[in-house]
Amino acid sequence: MIKHIAKSLATAALALAPAHLAAQDVAVRAETLHTMDGAAISDGVVVIRGGKIVSVGPAASTGVPEGMEVLTAKVATPGFVDARTVVGLAGYLNQFDDQDQLDTGAALQPQLRAIDGYNPDETLVDWVRSFGVTTIHTGHGPGTVVSGQTMVAKTWAKTADAAAIVPRAMIAANLGPNALDSDKGPGTRPKQMALLRAALTAAKSGDAEAKPGAATKLDTQVWKDVLARRVPLMVTANRSQDIMSALRLKEEFGIDLVIDGGAESYRLLDQLREAGVTVILHPTMGRHYGDLENASFTTAATLREAGIPFALQSGYEGYVPKTRVILWEAGWAAANGLAPEHALASITIDAARAVGVGERVGSLSVGKDGDVVLFDGDPLEYTSHVTGVVIDGRVASREVR
Repeated sequence: MIKHIAKSLATAALALAPAHLAAQDVAVRAETLHTMDGAAISDGVVVIRGGKIVSVGPAASTGVPEGMEVLTAKVATPGFVDARTVVGLAGYLNQFDDQDQLDTGAALQPQLRAIDGYNPDETLVDWVRSFGVTTIHTGHGPGTVVSGQTMVAKTWAKTADAAAIVPRAMIAANLGPNALDSDKGPGTRPKQMALLRAALTAAKSGDAEAKPGAATKLDTQVWKDVLARRVPLMVTANRSQDIMSALRLKEEFGIDLVIDGGAESYRLLDQLREAGVTVILHPTMGRHYGDLENASFTTAATLREAGIPFALQSGYEGYVPKTRVILWEAGWAAANGLAPEHALASITIDAARAVGVGERVGSLSVGKDGDVVLFDGDPLEYTSHVTGVVIDGRVASREVR
Protein backbone atom coordinates (compact mmCIF):
# COMPACT_ATOMS: atom_id res chain seq x y z
CA MET A 1 0.00 0.00 0.00
CA ILE A 2 1.29 3.38 -0.98
CA LYS A 3 2.08 5.72 1.89
CA HIS A 4 -0.37 8.57 1.43
CA ILE A 5 0.22 10.57 4.57
CA ALA A 6 2.67 13.38 4.90
CA LYS A 7 3.20 15.41 8.03
CA SER A 8 2.53 18.59 6.09
CA LEU A 9 -1.00 17.43 5.26
CA ALA A 10 -1.80 16.91 8.91
CA THR A 11 -0.40 20.29 9.85
CA ALA A 12 -2.32 22.03 7.08
CA ALA A 13 -5.60 20.36 8.04
CA LEU A 14 -5.32 21.40 11.67
CA ALA A 15 -4.27 24.91 10.77
CA LEU A 16 -7.40 25.35 8.67
CA ALA A 17 -9.74 24.23 11.44
CA PRO A 18 -12.07 26.90 12.83
CA ALA A 19 -11.09 28.11 16.28
CA HIS A 20 -14.12 26.60 18.02
CA LEU A 21 -13.04 23.18 16.75
CA ALA A 22 -9.47 23.47 18.00
CA ALA A 23 -7.91 20.50 19.76
CA GLN A 24 -8.37 20.28 23.52
CA ASP A 25 -6.48 18.60 26.34
CA VAL A 26 -8.58 15.72 27.63
CA ALA A 27 -8.23 12.27 29.17
CA VAL A 28 -10.44 9.19 28.78
CA ARG A 29 -10.65 6.58 31.51
CA ALA A 30 -12.41 3.28 30.83
CA GLU A 31 -12.99 0.06 32.73
CA THR A 32 -11.88 -1.71 29.55
CA LEU A 33 -9.66 0.11 27.09
CA HIS A 34 -9.26 -1.48 23.65
CA THR A 35 -6.13 0.14 22.25
CA MET A 36 -5.88 -2.13 19.15
CA ASP A 37 -2.15 -1.94 19.82
CA GLY A 38 -1.91 -4.97 22.10
CA ALA A 39 -4.17 -6.54 24.69
CA ALA A 40 -7.09 -4.63 26.17
CA ILE A 41 -6.24 -2.70 29.35
CA SER A 42 -8.34 -2.97 32.49
CA ASP A 43 -8.98 0.42 34.09
CA GLY A 44 -7.08 2.17 31.32
CA VAL A 45 -6.38 5.81 30.59
CA VAL A 46 -5.67 7.74 27.39
CA VAL A 47 -4.21 11.24 27.77
CA ILE A 48 -4.49 13.65 24.83
CA ARG A 49 -2.67 16.98 24.46
CA GLY A 50 -2.84 19.25 21.43
CA GLY A 51 -4.94 16.69 19.61
CA LYS A 52 -2.37 13.90 19.92
CA ILE A 53 -2.14 10.97 22.31
CA VAL A 54 0.70 11.51 24.78
CA SER A 55 0.22 8.52 27.08
CA VAL A 56 -1.77 5.27 27.29
CA GLY A 57 -1.83 2.65 30.02
CA PRO A 58 -3.34 1.42 33.29
CA ALA A 59 -4.74 4.20 35.47
CA ALA A 60 -2.52 3.10 38.34
CA SER A 61 0.64 3.91 36.38
CA THR A 62 -0.54 6.50 33.87
CA GLY A 63 -1.05 9.83 35.51
CA VAL A 64 -3.60 12.41 34.42
CA PRO A 65 -2.33 16.00 34.57
CA GLU A 66 -4.04 18.10 37.20
CA GLY A 67 -6.95 20.16 35.94
CA MET A 68 -7.45 18.12 32.73
CA GLU A 69 -11.01 17.09 31.89
CA VAL A 70 -11.51 13.34 32.36
CA LEU A 71 -14.24 11.46 30.48
CA THR A 72 -15.24 8.09 31.89
CA ALA A 73 -16.73 5.05 30.20
CA LYS A 74 -17.40 1.37 30.66
CA VAL A 75 -15.48 0.64 27.43
CA ALA A 76 -13.41 2.82 25.12
CA THR A 77 -11.98 2.13 21.67
CA PRO A 78 -10.10 4.05 18.98
CA GLY A 79 -12.26 6.18 16.70
CA PHE A 80 -13.85 4.11 13.98
CA VAL A 81 -12.56 4.27 10.41
CA ASP A 82 -15.14 3.70 7.66
CA ALA A 83 -13.03 2.19 4.88
CA ARG A 84 -15.50 2.93 2.05
CA THR A 85 -18.46 5.27 1.99
CA VAL A 86 -20.00 8.07 -0.04
CA VAL A 87 -21.09 10.09 3.00
CA GLY A 88 -20.44 13.79 2.46
CA LEU A 89 -21.03 13.49 -1.28
CA ALA A 90 -24.34 11.60 -1.03
CA GLY A 91 -26.81 13.49 1.13
CA TYR A 92 -29.57 12.09 3.30
CA LEU A 93 -32.35 13.94 1.46
CA ASN A 94 -31.71 11.79 -1.65
CA GLN A 95 -32.48 14.75 -3.90
CA PHE A 96 -30.75 15.78 -7.11
CA ASP A 97 -28.89 18.66 -5.51
CA ASP A 98 -27.33 16.62 -2.68
CA GLN A 99 -26.12 13.64 -4.73
CA ASP A 100 -22.57 14.35 -5.94
CA GLN A 101 -21.15 10.83 -5.70
CA LEU A 102 -21.80 9.97 -9.37
CA ASP A 103 -21.67 11.81 -12.67
CA THR A 104 -22.80 9.76 -15.66
CA GLY A 105 -21.49 12.17 -18.29
CA ALA A 106 -18.73 9.78 -19.37
CA ALA A 107 -17.58 6.24 -18.67
CA LEU A 108 -14.13 7.32 -17.46
CA GLN A 109 -13.77 10.40 -15.26
CA PRO A 110 -10.72 9.88 -13.02
CA GLN A 111 -10.18 13.65 -12.80
CA LEU A 112 -13.28 14.23 -10.64
CA ARG A 113 -12.09 15.12 -7.14
CA ALA A 114 -13.96 14.03 -4.05
CA ILE A 115 -12.91 17.12 -2.13
CA ASP A 116 -14.78 19.31 -4.64
CA GLY A 117 -18.05 17.58 -3.79
CA TYR A 118 -17.56 16.93 -0.08
CA ASN A 119 -19.98 18.73 2.24
CA PRO A 120 -18.76 18.54 5.86
CA ASP A 121 -22.08 20.02 7.04
CA GLU A 122 -24.09 17.16 5.52
CA THR A 123 -26.42 15.61 8.11
CA LEU A 124 -25.09 12.11 7.45
CA VAL A 125 -21.58 13.18 8.49
CA ASP A 126 -22.94 14.22 11.87
CA TRP A 127 -25.00 11.05 12.09
CA VAL A 128 -22.16 8.58 11.51
CA ARG A 129 -19.92 10.61 13.83
CA SER A 130 -22.46 10.14 16.63
CA PHE A 131 -21.92 6.39 16.23
CA GLY A 132 -18.16 6.72 16.68
CA VAL A 133 -16.98 7.19 13.09
CA THR A 134 -14.12 9.67 13.28
CA THR A 135 -12.44 9.00 9.92
CA ILE A 136 -14.04 8.22 6.57
CA HIS A 137 -12.69 7.09 3.22
CA THR A 138 -15.30 8.71 1.02
CA GLY A 139 -15.73 9.76 -2.56
CA HIS A 140 -17.26 8.78 -5.86
CA GLY A 141 -19.46 5.71 -5.90
CA PRO A 142 -20.40 2.94 -8.34
CA GLY A 143 -22.19 3.58 -11.62
CA THR A 144 -19.51 4.19 -14.27
CA VAL A 145 -16.26 2.42 -15.14
CA VAL A 146 -14.25 5.15 -13.41
CA SER A 147 -16.41 7.48 -11.35
CA GLY A 148 -13.71 9.69 -9.81
CA GLN A 149 -11.44 10.01 -6.82
CA THR A 150 -11.77 9.31 -3.11
CA MET A 151 -10.47 11.16 -0.06
CA VAL A 152 -9.81 10.40 3.59
CA ALA A 153 -11.37 12.90 5.97
CA LYS A 154 -12.10 13.51 9.62
CA THR A 155 -15.77 13.91 10.51
CA TRP A 156 -15.30 17.04 12.65
CA ALA A 157 -14.23 19.98 10.48
CA LYS A 158 -16.45 22.65 8.96
CA THR A 159 -14.69 22.96 5.60
CA ALA A 160 -13.65 20.22 3.17
CA ASP A 161 -10.05 21.41 3.22
CA ALA A 162 -9.87 21.21 7.01
CA ALA A 163 -11.52 17.79 7.04
CA ALA A 164 -9.27 16.21 4.42
CA ILE A 165 -6.22 14.37 5.68
CA VAL A 166 -5.64 12.69 2.29
CA PRO A 167 -7.25 14.83 -0.46
CA ARG A 168 -6.71 12.11 -3.08
CA ALA A 169 -6.64 8.63 -1.62
CA MET A 170 -7.66 6.29 -4.46
CA ILE A 171 -9.19 6.22 -7.93
CA ALA A 172 -12.62 4.58 -7.87
CA ALA A 173 -13.28 2.10 -10.70
CA ASN A 174 -16.13 -0.36 -11.13
CA LEU A 175 -16.51 -3.69 -12.90
CA GLY A 176 -19.60 -5.77 -13.47
CA PRO A 177 -23.24 -4.63 -13.27
CA ASN A 178 -22.38 -1.45 -11.34
CA ALA A 179 -21.02 0.01 -14.60
CA LEU A 180 -22.86 -1.82 -17.38
CA ASP A 181 -25.13 0.37 -19.48
CA SER A 182 -25.55 -0.17 -23.18
CA ASP A 183 -26.92 3.37 -23.65
CA LYS A 184 -24.55 5.52 -21.58
CA GLY A 185 -21.46 3.35 -21.32
CA PRO A 186 -20.01 -0.09 -21.91
CA GLY A 187 -22.61 -2.80 -22.32
CA THR A 188 -20.28 -5.72 -21.67
CA ARG A 189 -17.50 -6.70 -19.28
CA PRO A 190 -14.90 -6.93 -22.08
CA LYS A 191 -15.70 -3.33 -23.03
CA GLN A 192 -15.20 -2.23 -19.41
CA MET A 193 -11.77 -3.82 -19.33
CA ALA A 194 -10.90 -2.47 -22.78
CA LEU A 195 -11.63 1.08 -21.63
CA LEU A 196 -9.40 0.70 -18.58
CA ARG A 197 -6.59 -0.89 -20.59
CA ALA A 198 -6.80 1.81 -23.24
CA ALA A 199 -6.54 4.61 -20.68
CA LEU A 200 -3.60 3.03 -18.88
CA THR A 201 -1.82 2.12 -22.12
CA ALA A 202 -2.24 5.61 -23.54
CA ALA A 203 -0.88 7.21 -20.38
CA LYS A 204 2.02 4.78 -20.34
CA SER A 205 2.97 5.43 -23.97
CA GLY A 206 2.23 9.14 -23.97
CA ASP A 207 -0.33 8.79 -26.76
CA ALA A 208 -3.15 10.26 -24.67
CA GLU A 209 -1.90 13.84 -24.89
CA ALA A 210 -1.15 13.40 -28.60
CA LYS A 211 -4.81 12.73 -29.43
CA PRO A 212 -7.05 15.74 -28.74
CA GLY A 213 -10.41 14.67 -27.41
CA ALA A 214 -9.21 11.22 -26.39
CA ALA A 215 -8.32 12.34 -22.88
CA THR A 216 -7.69 15.58 -21.05
CA LYS A 217 -4.38 16.38 -19.43
CA LEU A 218 -6.07 15.98 -16.07
CA ASP A 219 -7.15 12.43 -17.04
CA THR A 220 -3.71 11.56 -18.28
CA GLN A 221 -1.95 12.81 -15.17
CA VAL A 222 -4.19 10.70 -12.95
CA TRP A 223 -3.46 7.57 -14.97
CA LYS A 224 0.26 8.35 -14.89
CA ASP A 225 0.05 8.59 -11.10
CA VAL A 226 -1.70 5.21 -10.99
CA LEU A 227 1.03 3.69 -13.17
CA ALA A 228 3.72 5.25 -10.97
CA ARG A 229 1.98 3.76 -7.89
CA ARG A 230 1.47 7.18 -6.38
CA VAL A 231 -2.23 6.38 -5.96
CA PRO A 232 -3.99 2.98 -5.94
CA LEU A 233 -6.79 1.92 -8.23
CA MET A 234 -9.73 0.77 -6.12
CA VAL A 235 -11.96 -1.53 -8.14
CA THR A 236 -15.49 -2.32 -6.99
CA ALA A 237 -15.91 -5.95 -7.99
CA ASN A 238 -18.14 -8.52 -6.34
CA ARG A 239 -18.38 -11.49 -8.69
CA SER A 240 -15.33 -13.72 -8.92
CA GLN A 241 -14.99 -13.09 -12.68
CA ASP A 242 -14.80 -9.34 -12.07
CA ILE A 243 -12.34 -9.74 -9.20
CA MET A 244 -10.13 -11.84 -11.49
CA SER A 245 -10.31 -9.16 -14.18
CA ALA A 246 -9.10 -6.58 -11.66
CA LEU A 247 -6.23 -8.87 -10.60
CA ARG A 248 -5.34 -9.33 -14.27
CA LEU A 249 -5.14 -5.55 -14.67
CA LYS A 250 -2.84 -5.30 -11.66
CA GLU A 251 -0.53 -7.95 -13.08
CA GLU A 252 -0.51 -6.43 -16.55
CA PHE A 253 0.32 -2.87 -15.51
CA GLY A 254 2.08 -3.37 -12.15
CA ILE A 255 -0.29 -1.02 -10.34
CA ASP A 256 -1.43 -0.93 -6.72
CA LEU A 257 -4.91 -2.42 -6.46
CA VAL A 258 -7.57 -2.47 -3.76
CA ILE A 259 -10.66 -4.66 -4.15
CA ASP A 260 -13.87 -2.99 -3.01
CA GLY A 261 -16.91 -5.17 -2.36
CA GLY A 262 -15.43 -8.63 -2.87
CA ALA A 263 -18.67 -10.54 -2.26
CA GLU A 264 -17.22 -13.68 -3.87
CA SER A 265 -13.69 -13.16 -2.58
CA TYR A 266 -13.99 -16.36 -0.54
CA ARG A 267 -13.77 -18.23 -3.87
CA LEU A 268 -10.40 -16.67 -4.73
CA LEU A 269 -8.37 -16.90 -1.53
CA ASP A 270 -5.19 -18.20 -3.18
CA GLN A 271 -5.30 -15.63 -5.96
CA LEU A 272 -5.92 -12.72 -3.60
CA ARG A 273 -3.19 -13.83 -1.24
CA GLU A 274 -0.70 -14.23 -4.10
CA ALA A 275 -1.57 -10.80 -5.48
CA GLY A 276 -1.11 -9.20 -2.06
CA VAL A 277 -4.19 -7.01 -2.32
CA THR A 278 -6.43 -5.64 0.40
CA VAL A 279 -10.18 -6.24 0.31
CA ILE A 280 -12.56 -3.55 1.54
CA LEU A 281 -15.37 -5.99 2.13
CA HIS A 282 -18.99 -5.23 1.34
CA PRO A 283 -21.25 -4.41 4.30
CA THR A 284 -22.00 -7.62 6.17
CA MET A 285 -25.73 -6.92 6.00
CA GLY A 286 -25.72 -5.84 2.36
CA ARG A 287 -28.78 -6.99 0.43
CA HIS A 288 -27.91 -10.34 -1.13
CA TYR A 289 -29.18 -9.89 -4.67
CA GLY A 290 -27.69 -8.88 -8.02
CA ASP A 291 -23.93 -9.21 -7.92
CA LEU A 292 -24.22 -9.72 -4.14
CA GLU A 293 -26.42 -12.79 -4.54
CA ASN A 294 -23.54 -15.08 -3.51
CA ALA A 295 -22.42 -12.91 -0.60
CA SER A 296 -21.91 -14.62 2.75
CA PHE A 297 -22.13 -13.45 6.34
CA THR A 298 -18.95 -15.44 7.05
CA THR A 299 -16.67 -13.89 4.40
CA ALA A 300 -14.95 -11.60 6.92
CA ALA A 301 -14.01 -14.60 9.08
CA THR A 302 -12.88 -16.52 5.99
CA LEU A 303 -10.59 -13.72 4.81
CA ARG A 304 -9.12 -13.32 8.29
CA GLU A 305 -8.39 -17.03 8.55
CA ALA A 306 -6.78 -16.97 5.09
CA GLY A 307 -4.48 -14.11 6.08
CA ILE A 308 -5.89 -11.67 3.51
CA PRO A 309 -5.95 -8.03 4.72
CA PHE A 310 -9.47 -6.66 4.82
CA ALA A 311 -11.65 -4.00 6.38
CA LEU A 312 -15.39 -3.50 6.69
CA GLN A 313 -17.29 -0.60 5.19
CA SER A 314 -20.67 1.09 5.19
CA GLY A 315 -20.67 1.17 1.40
CA TYR A 316 -23.22 2.83 -0.83
CA GLU A 317 -26.99 2.79 -0.43
CA GLY A 318 -29.10 3.90 -3.38
CA TYR A 319 -32.04 4.88 -1.20
CA VAL A 320 -32.50 6.58 2.17
CA PRO A 321 -30.91 6.72 4.67
CA LYS A 322 -28.03 6.54 2.13
CA THR A 323 -25.55 4.94 4.52
CA ARG A 324 -25.04 2.14 7.00
CA VAL A 325 -23.31 2.12 10.40
CA ILE A 326 -20.03 0.20 10.39
CA LEU A 327 -20.30 -0.64 14.10
CA TRP A 328 -23.41 -2.70 13.33
CA GLU A 329 -21.70 -4.32 10.35
CA ALA A 330 -18.83 -5.36 12.62
CA GLY A 331 -21.30 -6.76 15.13
CA TRP A 332 -22.87 -8.96 12.48
CA ALA A 333 -19.45 -10.15 11.33
CA ALA A 334 -18.62 -11.05 14.95
CA ALA A 335 -21.87 -12.98 15.17
CA ASN A 336 -20.85 -14.98 12.10
CA GLY A 337 -17.44 -16.32 12.96
CA LEU A 338 -15.14 -13.29 13.17
CA ALA A 339 -13.53 -13.02 16.62
CA PRO A 340 -14.67 -9.89 18.49
CA GLU A 341 -11.17 -8.40 18.62
CA HIS A 342 -10.81 -8.91 14.87
CA ALA A 343 -14.24 -7.38 14.27
CA LEU A 344 -13.13 -4.26 16.13
CA ALA A 345 -9.87 -4.26 14.17
CA SER A 346 -11.84 -4.33 10.90
CA ILE A 347 -13.29 -0.89 11.69
CA THR A 348 -10.24 0.58 13.45
CA ILE A 349 -6.60 -0.31 12.78
CA ASP A 350 -7.18 -2.69 9.86
CA ALA A 351 -9.46 -0.15 8.19
CA ALA A 352 -6.89 2.61 8.75
CA ARG A 353 -4.19 0.51 7.11
CA ALA A 354 -6.49 -0.41 4.24
CA VAL A 355 -6.91 3.24 3.28
CA GLY A 356 -3.30 4.26 3.94
CA VAL A 357 -3.63 6.14 7.23
CA GLY A 358 -2.56 3.48 9.74
CA GLU A 359 0.32 5.62 10.96
CA ARG A 360 -2.08 8.32 12.09
CA VAL A 361 -5.37 6.72 13.23
CA GLY A 362 -6.88 3.35 14.06
CA SER A 363 -5.26 2.60 17.41
CA LEU A 364 -4.70 4.29 20.75
CA SER A 365 -0.95 4.73 20.52
CA VAL A 366 1.37 7.54 21.58
CA GLY A 367 1.77 10.05 18.78
CA LYS A 368 -1.45 9.19 16.98
CA ASP A 369 -4.51 11.41 16.70
CA GLY A 370 -6.63 11.66 19.82
CA ASP A 371 -9.69 9.87 18.41
CA VAL A 372 -11.64 7.86 21.01
CA VAL A 373 -15.14 6.37 21.26
CA LEU A 374 -16.81 5.81 24.65
CA PHE A 375 -19.43 3.10 25.39
CA ASP A 376 -21.66 2.01 28.25
CA GLY A 377 -21.05 -1.67 27.43
CA ASP A 378 -19.51 -4.07 24.93
CA PRO A 379 -19.30 -2.16 21.61
CA LEU A 380 -20.46 -5.20 19.64
CA GLU A 381 -23.53 -5.84 21.76
CA TYR A 382 -26.80 -4.54 20.35
CA THR A 383 -27.88 -3.16 23.73
CA SER A 384 -24.75 -1.02 24.19
CA HIS A 385 -24.62 2.67 23.37
CA VAL A 386 -22.03 5.18 22.24
CA THR A 387 -21.83 7.73 25.05
CA GLY A 388 -19.16 10.06 23.71
CA VAL A 389 -16.85 10.73 20.78
CA VAL A 390 -13.49 12.50 20.90
CA ILE A 391 -11.80 13.62 17.67
CA ASP A 392 -8.32 15.14 17.66
CA GLY A 393 -8.74 15.73 21.38
CA ARG A 394 -12.01 17.62 20.91
CA VAL A 395 -15.16 16.29 22.55
CA ALA A 396 -17.23 16.07 19.38
CA SER A 397 -20.27 14.36 20.91
CA ARG A 398 -21.70 13.59 24.32
CA GLU A 399 -24.89 12.18 22.84
CA VAL A 400 -26.01 8.69 23.87
CA ARG A 401 -26.63 6.65 20.69
